[in-house]
Amino acid sequence: MGIKGKNDKMVVLACEDCKERNYTTTKNKKTNKERMELKKYCPKCKKHTVHKETK
Repeated sequence: MGIKGKNDKMVVLACEDCKERNYTTTKNKKTNKERMELKKYCPKCKKHTVHKETK
């Protein structure tokens, strides 16, 4: 997957419970300065958990 615009950056989302890095996505760093939080399915925990953006 390519990066859409010059301001979009790839970010990695990690499960808050088990700390496993499961997802990658893009975000516009000019409009969204704070860290991303999404509720996604974690295959290791086998349930929906909050995934936070990591460094």
